[in-house]
Amino acid sequence: MSVKRYYATKDNTITNAYKANLNTRGVSGNMGQSDILEVFSIYGQVSSSSGLSSELARTLIQFDTSQITTDRAAGTIPASGSVNFFLKMYDAEHTQTTPKDFTLVVNAMSQSWQEGLGLDMEDYTDLDESNWLYASDVDIAATASIKIDDITPLPFTLTLSGTNNNYLFTAVASGPGENEWEDGANVNECASNLKDIINESASADFVAAASGLGANYVKVSAVAAGTSGNLNALTSSNTDVLSFDEVSGDNTLLQGGNDYTPWTTEGGDYTTGSDAQPLEYTFTQSFSTGFENLDLDVSHLVEDWISETAPVENNYGFGIQLTSTLEPAIAEESYYTKMFFARDSQYFLKRPVLEARWDSSKKDNRDSFYLSSSLVPAGDNLMKLYLYNIVRGNLTNIPAIGTRDMLVSIYSASQAGVPAGSKLYSPIGGGVVATGDTNITASYVETGIYSCSFAYVSSSITKIIDIWHSGSGGGDSSVQYHTGSAITIKTFDSEDYNFDQNYVSKITNLKDIYSTRETARFRLFVRKKDWSPTIYTVSSNAIETSIIQDAYYQVMRVSDDFKVIPFGTGSLNYTRLSYDASGSYFDLRMNLFDTDTVYEMSFTYLINGNYVEQPEKFRFRVE
Repeated sequence: MSVKRYYATKDNTITNAYKANLNTRGVSGNMGQSDILEVFSIYGQVSSSSGLSSELARTLIQFDTSQITTDRAAGTIPASGSVNFFLKMYDAEHTQTTPKDFTLVVNAMSQSWQEGLGLDMEDYTDLDESNWLYASDVDIAATASIKIDDITPLPFTLTLSGTNNNYLFTAVASGPGENEWEDGANVNECASNLKDIINESASADFVAAASGLGANYVKVSAVAAGTSGNLNALTSSNTDVLSFDEVSGDNTLLQGGNDYTPWTTEGGDYTTGSDAQPLEYTFTQSFSTGFENLDLDVSHLVEDWISETAPVENNYGFGIQLTSTLEPAIAEESYYTKMFFARDSQYFLKRPVLEARWDSSKKDNRDSFYLSSSLVPAGDNLMKLYLYNIVRGNLTNIPAIGTRDMLVSIYSASQAGVPAGSKLYSPIGGGVVATGDTNITASYVETGIYSCSFAYVSSSITKIIDIWHSGSGGGDSSVQYHTGSAITIKTFDSEDYNFDQNYVSKITNLKDIYSTRETARFRLFVRKKDWSPTIYTVSSNAIETSIIQDAYYQVMRVSDDFKVIPFGTGSLNYTRLSYDASGSYFDLRMNLFDTDTVYEMSFTYLINGNYVEQPEKFRFRVE
């Protein structure tokens, strides 16, 4: 399960392009609900006294990194440094001109923004936030200021009444009674008393508070935000005692509305890093034909979002635009228009994703264990063994070990397959840190799985057995957790001819149909193509699978050969298969795929330094 996708939670296109009349710009237009995202620049469409016009469109997109934190805590994805995050956005073909030979820049946004409810990408008639000018609008709560003009101990009735829309309130506060405000009382005390009167007699829709020491005002605030244009009337039976800070005359105060938050710079606010590292949060990708998908490694930004590292302690998403040198005012050339599918696209497999990739392959050498040899590189002499602690069908951490290290000791295996004699020596390397050490350090891999690596040098002993334990003894002085099965030692042999390996491959447990709710484990059986068993071998033994050290899978959609998961070769090896004594295998999350669709799986093997795609294809359907 070395691929996991996180889908966007909001996206939008913002632009300062001219409307169809070429007189006004669509700077207030919102396209947050469009199924297309757009990046472009247009030069010289309008001429004026200030010169030829420049028009731009940029894309904003955000993902929920808190879900990554949750998945990491659950062990679903690896720790920082062991996983890479890629921003993937898919090209949307269209009938307009597609630019070529350009570069897009992806930056971290430095301000929060709203997606908006707009759709119109032609005339920019849907006015909402975010847009070219504003990041967001926030419904603000109703507020009113009541001024104490007199502390004469006369009774009064204060009425705050609303006549339209939600979030408004009607409340009456009466007081003070006779002698409640004593002669000589200061206005701050009176403000505090008035606050208490209002809070005791009013509904729960608003609260009152004395403004501050020495002030003769009481601030009244609605608990919930108001709607733009809501008005309230405030009246008092005794205007000698109370008056109001008027906003729009006749004691009518704006009781709610929109507080628009502009970008610091029109067109969006972006974090490009510190002075010492100005490009730390800037990523670029070049497009030659213009039809390429966006596929950028943004790992260090995502990790800094997760760890809340300044200056990106808050995840506000990505901003995508042309490089500054390609913007019209500088380039005097148009790049119109690059389109991507948005998060609400009907094409599930082409929605933008933040894709986690890591190498989850486990090379368990229990059935392919070799004696150390000078014929192979030093790293290839290190053999790996795994312990899988399965309790009632589930991988489970050993309670006394948890995620800590443990020890492994190697013994000669008797004819009965049990440990014999003393512990065997292993040279420095892998989990052996000291000369003459007979204990190998095993590390925690993931839930219920532990692993150790070491080189084996005892050529006289051809069968060994492993004991996993705590402490330094491996006998009575430590707790033994597991004794492995007997391991037959193989040897590396050189050949006197240059051979070419051909294989026959088959998925032994392939089903016709899978559900998006399951994670499937695929078992791959591989044998040499020219394998010719004797009659005795066929009748007495199961066919032994060949272990391919570096095998990779790919999944394509059959209808159009769209690569849902391409071969993950290279430095990340994120589609490399694991193997154990039963052969090669890998796990695959079926929620990566669209439903009611047929897919085709294929494999490539690293043979003699080259990736050789295998001819066999395996089809399945997801529902």
